[in-house]
Amino acid sequence: MPDHTNHGPHVIETRDLTRRYGEITAVDTLNLTVRRGEVYGFLGPNGAGKTTTLRMLLGLIRPTSGGIAVLGSSPGSAGSLARTGAMIETPAFYPHLSGGDNLRVLARYAAVDASRIDLVLDQVRLLDRAGDVFREYSLGMKQRLGVAAALLKDPELLILDEPTNGLDPAGMTEMRALIRELGQGNRTVLLSSHLMHEVEQTCDRAGIIAAGRLVAEGTIDDLLGEDALVVRAEPTLDAMAIARDIAGVRRASLVRGAIRIKTLPGAELDPAYLNARLVGAGVAVRELRLERASLESVFLDLTNPNELPARGDWPGHPDGNDTIHDEEVADVA
Repeated sequence: MPDHTNHGPHVIETRDLTRRYGEITAVDTLNLTVRRGEVYGFLGPNGAGKTTTLRMLLGLIRPTSGGIAVLGSSPGSAGSLARTGAMIETPAFYPHLSGGDNLRVLARYAAVDASRIDLVLDQVRLLDRAGDVFREYSLGMKQRLGVAAALLKDPELLILDEPTNGLDPAGMTEMRALIRELGQGNRTVLLSSHLMHEVEQTCDRAGIIAAGRLVAEGTIDDLLGEDALVVRAEPTLDAMAIARDIAGVRRASLVRGAIRIKTLPGAELDPAYLNARLVGAGVAVRELRLERASLESVFLDLTNPNELPARGDWPGHPDGNDTIHDEEVADVA
């Protein structure tokens, strides 16, 4: 494993990173920090700007504005690329060559000692299939060979873009276990995914991106936060106003037709009291239940394009304030 002790605590830092394609803003003033030795989940719906961001980190495309530092160097520089391994989108190999021969071609191109080939094939559990031609590999084997190629340089930073895409449940489970293994020690793994369960199982910290903007960042436990009360009631706007007026309520947001209520740290909201307030105000309550915290609920809440809270109210945002009501929402579609 390379020596990681002299390059600072942050492997990736971006400052107001922006990429536009004509009038379309794919990445919007993104401020991302990935720490050394962690598995960082870059989570967002398809089309949120994840792959565009990864391509900028690798120097494959240039940002429209903003700054990037990868391993203390500019993206795409020799110093950065020599210590980075990546698999972006679907891995491409020569179909008529074996898995082992494909890696030999890459090793020669990257000036990597051939002794690394068997080591990385063993890491991804493909050593016994190294002699099989690539076109005969299953999709899961092709994905694992892509990870093996990214590991050839024994990188300090490993960037994986949707590595479980297209895999069956068994293949996804196997890939998640592999990512957890690769993230041990001082190696840093940046995992891009739109699958909440995947990030929740494999990552130490995560950033959630929606419409090109970072809407939340923190440890998985921080992002999960507290449980929420879910209310379906008519008139909905009246119910929302009443919920926001109750002491201890931090946030009341409308998600898929239901009001999700979260309280301030240490505060409790009695469902019976909330029900009485709503009924007493003439609001018809159709559903009132406790929703256990899950990354999926947080993700759906934060990436709803019509109901994202104003920028300063985003949990984990540098300008955020989790102790105020979200009185405004911004349509960022």
